[in-house]
Amino acid sequence: MVLKKKKEIQVDAFILECQELETLRSFADAEDQNLASLLLHCVQLSDGIHQIYSMKQIVTLLKKMDRNSACSPMIKCCLDIIGVMYFSLGAKNPLKKMLASSLNGLPEQLTTEAVHSFVRCLKEELKTTDLCLYRKVMDNLASCMENFSLGKASINNLFKEVLQFLQKSVLEIQEENRQLSGNSIVETRLMHDLLMAIKVSMMLLQKVQENFQGSLWRKPGSLVWQSMCGLLKSFTNFLMNEGLLPTVQTTSGLAVILFTKTMFEPVEKLPCLVSDLLLRSVKCASVPEWFVSSCECLCTEELSDSVLLSLCHGALAMLEWKNGSMSENGEKLLLDIALVLLSLASRLKESNMAVSLSRILAIWTNSALDVLESSSQNLKSSLNGNSNTTGKLLEYVYTHWEHPLDAVRHQAKLIFKNILRIHQATLKGSVVKSGPFFSMLTESLLSLEWHVKGKYASLGCLVECVGVENILTVDRTIPAQILDVMGDQSLAPYASDLLETMFINHKSHLISAFQKNIWINHWHDTWVSPLLLILCEGNPDQTTYVIDYYLPKLLKCSPDSLSYMIKILQASADANIGSCNTRGALGALMACLRTARAHGHLQFREIVRDDLLSIGCVKQGLVHQHNQVRVDALGLLCETHRSTEILTMEEMQLIQFFITYNLNSQSPAVRQQICSLLKKLFCRIQESSQVLYKLEQSKTKQELIKESAKWDHFATLQQYKDFMSSICDKLFEALFPGSSHPTRFSSLTILGSIAEIFSAPEGQTQAVFRLAQEIDPTRVQMLIQCFASTFEEVKVLAFELLMKLYDRLDLQDFENLHLLFQAAMDLSISTKPYDCVTASYLLNFLIHHKGLLNVCLKNQQVADTFQIDEDMSASTMEKNTLAVIKYLLSNLEREIFQAEKSLLQAAASFPMYGRVHCITGALQQLPLNNLTLMTEWRQMVTKLILMSYRLSSVVSPIVQSSSPEGLIPMDNDSETAGRLQMILHEIQPRDTNDYFTQAKILKEHHRVDFAKLTDDEPVENVCTEIRGKEGQTCDVTAQMVLVCCWRSMKEISLLLGMLCKLLPLQTVSESSDGLIAVEQVKDIGDYFKHHLLQSRHRGAFELAYTGFVMLTEILSRCTNESLRTLPQQWLYNVLEEIKSCDPSSKLCATRRSAGIPFYIQALLASEPKNKTNLLKMTMNELVSLAVPVNESLNIIPQVHALNILRALFRDTRFGENIIPYIADGIQAAVLGFTSPVWAVRNSSTLLFSTLITRIFGVKRGKDENSKKNRMTGREFFSRFPTLYPFLLQQLEVVARTMDSETGELKLHPSLFLLLLILGKLYPSPMDGTYSALSMAPFVPFIMRCGHSPVYRSREMAGRALVPFVMINQIPHTVQSLLAGLPECTNPCIRQNSVHGMLLQVFHLLGSYLESKHRVNSDLQQGLVDIITCIKAKVWLAKSCPSALDHL
Repeated sequence: MVLKKKKEIQVDAFILECQELETLRSFADAEDQNLASLLLHCVQLSDGIHQIYSMKQIVTLLKKMDRNSACSPMIKCCLDIIGVMYFSLGAKNPLKKMLASSLNGLPEQLTTEAVHSFVRCLKEELKTTDLCLYRKVMDNLASCMENFSLGKASINNLFKEVLQFLQKSVLEIQEENRQLSGNSIVETRLMHDLLMAIKVSMMLLQKVQENFQGSLWRKPGSLVWQSMCGLLKSFTNFLMNEGLLPTVQTTSGLAVILFTKTMFEPVEKLPCLVSDLLLRSVKCASVPEWFVSSCECLCTEELSDSVLLSLCHGALAMLEWKNGSMSENGEKLLLDIALVLLSLASRLKESNMAVSLSRILAIWTNSALDVLESSSQNLKSSLNGNSNTTGKLLEYVYTHWEHPLDAVRHQAKLIFKNILRIHQATLKGSVVKSGPFFSMLTESLLSLEWHVKGKYASLGCLVECVGVENILTVDRTIPAQILDVMGDQSLAPYASDLLETMFINHKSHLISAFQKNIWINHWHDTWVSPLLLILCEGNPDQTTYVIDYYLPKLLKCSPDSLSYMIKILQASADANIGSCNTRGALGALMACLRTARAHGHLQFREIVRDDLLSIGCVKQGLVHQHNQVRVDALGLLCETHRSTEILTMEEMQLIQFFITYNLNSQSPAVRQQICSLLKKLFCRIQESSQVLYKLEQSKTKQELIKESAKWDHFATLQQYKDFMSSICDKLFEALFPGSSHPTRFSSLTILGSIAEIFSAPEGQTQAVFRLAQEIDPTRVQMLIQCFASTFEEVKVLAFELLMKLYDRLDLQDFENLHLLFQAAMDLSISTKPYDCVTASYLLNFLIHHKGLLNVCLKNQQVADTFQIDEDMSASTMEKNTLAVIKYLLSNLEREIFQAEKSLLQAAASFPMYGRVHCITGALQQLPLNNLTLMTEWRQMVTKLILMSYRLSSVVSPIVQSSSPEGLIPMDNDSETAGRLQMILHEIQPRDTNDYFTQAKILKEHHRVDFAKLTDDEPVENVCTEIRGKEGQTCDVTAQMVLVCCWRSMKEISLLLGMLCKLLPLQTVSESSDGLIAVEQVKDIGDYFKHHLLQSRHRGAFELAYTGFVMLTEILSRCTNESLRTLPQQWLYNVLEEIKSCDPSSKLCATRRSAGIPFYIQALLASEPKNKTNLLKMTMNELVSLAVPVNESLNIIPQVHALNILRALFRDTRFGENIIPYIADGIQAAVLGFTSPVWAVRNSSTLLFSTLITRIFGVKRGKDENSKKNRMTGREFFSRFPTLYPFLLQQLEVVARTMDSETGELKLHPSLFLLLLILGKLYPSPMDGTYSALSMAPFVPFIMRCGHSPVYRSREMAGRALVPFVMINQIPHTVQSLLAGLPECTNPCIRQNSVHGMLLQVFHLLGSYLESKHRVNSDLQQGLVDIITCIKAKVWLAKSCPSALDHL
């Protein structure tokens, strides 16, 4: 395998001051042999790496010094210089780390002098008063305490000074942060400096403990004590300050506990103090005065959730939990911390807080395990599996094991695993694998549906704890059940991990219990046989995921099982070859062999030699009906465990056979797999060929005599070359004109891989193959013709391939350069949108050609404004790009001038968006941060921006019209309406209404006097046809005009956004360091704002949004204060305009608020990830508008708010930061559905649909009742607790409308929404055990909703009732429902009510039967009682037909 060249490491060199340099010179000897001479030579080196080597020699020499030499002035001088060097270097400099590790081994006689030198240097460091240098001093302090004895001794000598410096630094940083509030960049830097100061303070207490021995430092007048109290007070303030970074607040919590632990006496009462702080029961009279004065706010004020969380973390991390060091008080504190954390779990919903809480709970379980090693019996009773604390912990796990955040799910798994260990630790005996607690957990987990992802990790932990036999005893079909689930890709990784845990555990158990011949058969029956059945007959998705996730793990566990699998499959491979839907035994065998070879269990030579698979069978697999069998057969040939394994001739022939028949695969996924596998094969050829070349070079003279060995290597290399050449021939043959898109895509992708892999790295002279050698003018023409494909991915692949080969192509005498350039220009004004993309790629290809400049200069207008000498230092690409853009711009300006006269003519003859697209494409491939012709480019940028504004003014009246598709002028703004009216008079016929269904033919030579259009006089319909330069007639429709306009707006937006994103900013006017000025950026921002807020056409504002995002991303990182604050100002302004209800506002209230949601999305997405202040403010404002307190006459703000909320909830960039507002969004949607205004109801419906997807996930199947997109009632209301009272109240209101005495049809608007949400929940065996949110209050209201006269509502009510009835309550609930059915003597029977009640009985019974994993006496008795009740109501089947199906 060829090793990649390592990247060179750059190390900053140390530079010594002149005065110290002279002092060092005075001690150097003439021969440059003494220590001073070596050190002088070292500090004069300019390379940090060389300084490291030199310092190693110097330290080695120091260690050899005798006692007499240690006191010499030269040694002292050298040690001083080394100290200066150490404290001058950066914290991450390798030279600094080398010094620390080397100086640790100094002899005793030198250590004292070295400490004195380091103390002097450190003392100078501590005198620093520059706030910007505080971070460097703190980094040095931290480095001194990190495994560096000299540094630690120096700090020990200056302990008071270090404490005072830290106290001063935190106070000054805090004050500086207060004064610079609002400057996010400086604030972030100061926050990290503050965080470092806190960490260094903690390190000081933990690693320099000699200063805390004795009681002198505890005296109130002691400087150490005063500094400690000052620091503790500062840390307490940081802890209480919610405006600081969360990491600063969390670390402050650690520091508060650590400082309190160090200062507090007696130590035995420390747990009581911490417990009182957490439970908010501190009595100031019973705690030391110093604590009250330093931590007064902790004792007297109400503590926020984040403060409590930080204190819990501090207590768990900083207190000693092992060896029972805190006695019973510590045990009580442990339980109190659990109580506080579990109470916080129901309140903390922000993503960062949820992650912190889960991590701290996992730490708590580890601490509990430490305490249980030597705890009292009371604590064991409080933490066993049946205790209240353990029950609540399990409730937390069940609620969070499917949390959206990976970190929370991972911590939930760790918590569950530790719960099992805690329960074992509370019981007598070393290892306990059975008992009621484990049995209960096993039954509960197995009762869950397999679509619950948390079930897999929990079962895996349970298997590790109790053994797989205890699980399989309950149900032997569990392995097959898990394999059945693997048809779902989202579940396949979880299922395979569980299966791996189970079969490894099972193997260990069987090995210890049986002999090999016995246990291996039993193991195969349990784990391998179900696998083979699925591989042969399973559905395509299931078999694919089983092969990808499960099969490699099985073979890794038991490689010997491969022979068993091959033997079984070989027996039926000929008879069961599979079909287009199933793999059959042949496909299964191919998959097994592929996996085995890829993981090193087999080689292809062994497969052929041992007749495991014949060449004919491989060919049969390569052209199999089943796509995945073909891919597996190819994978068998391409994938190997070693990337340098030599290809055999058989493999090459089979690959050629495969390519002949499989380039035209219609499946994109199969094409991607084929290209990926062939790329692996080419890498193998390249790497194995390099090995062969190295073998040839390393041969001795005697070996060279052996012709056989020499011939074998050269023969293999020649075979490689011939094989690759034949592959390229086949691929280029497939690029014939008219070839299909799949064929072109496959061929170009494979050719691109060949060009990339067989490129010539620097210094490599020998190469087995060069694609450039296979290229001739005909094949270049083929690749250029691919630009004409209607699929852009084909254009991209062809362009990238040409660029990879460009250096190797001889294009200097290319005769068709002018023709190609002219073709690109013609395509750039084509009315077919994809033609301009072709033009862009063609121009980008030609830009690399030296002769293009002369072609562009043939244009007189370009030549007059383009004075560039071909011999200038600018690159060919830069000069060509500038010339092409000038050429395009000159034509575009002329076309805009024509469009200002007749937009119709422009749409029909020269739609301008193609030119702009080509300009954008040319700029994108140019390194805009490394240009030479700065003056020309600065002028060009100004022209491009002005051109964009001018073009926008021509086309914007169309896209900003109230009805851009129909061109009906409804705008009130006089200027916009006037411009639009001129356009309409140009293109709208005056005698018929068929304009929008028929094309009109208009004459170019006629002109309309627009001044007459303002009069009411009839105007002659002079626009009848347009004729091109050759005189041909051009048909034009309203659609063509609209496409021309919105695509022009799209390209303008992308161009302006790209200019802002890529161009260097000109910070000062008249400066030469940038291409775009600050004022230009502001103008571009105003342009985007104007068009996003006023455009009505979705295509226009969607692409304006894309450009605006590029701009806002730059603004958020900009150092210019006026630019950085623009997004915040724009956001405030648009929110105020939305709230103002101003009649003169131009904001679009129709079309789902048009571009307004996009505008706000872009502004919020630009906010730094570590700050969400703007998001929080915006969400609060929008929620208040979406749920108005009072009925307002103007509902437009509410409509805007609902539409914007929908867009924000759909945007994945906000991640989990938007989750806390989901409950408010649901409330707004449900309440908005009751509005009498259609616009509010419509927006509410869209918002509700988005929220359902956000909560329950994207629907992946057609089954409306599938449990894949659902969650348990406990989990739902734990995540969104405010929805519990809201939904209950709304459901009560809805239920009241169901019981109409007159039988009148009354439908509440919210009925469907409420039942839809509740129907998305499903019951869990764990529901209701420890949950504070009881489901019982919902039951009577859902039952009443079942009386609805609408069938769909009754059905939904039946499903919605299930998750709200606990499993053990179902028989009683069913009996009460049956008892509520009318008696035969009842004169009035409402069939809808009867049907609704029976539907509820039906769904409850279905859930009851599914939940019981095995039949028991309770189930039988419950069913007997239910059957008895049903018999009493059988008469309804005769009189009530709707009941017949359910009785």
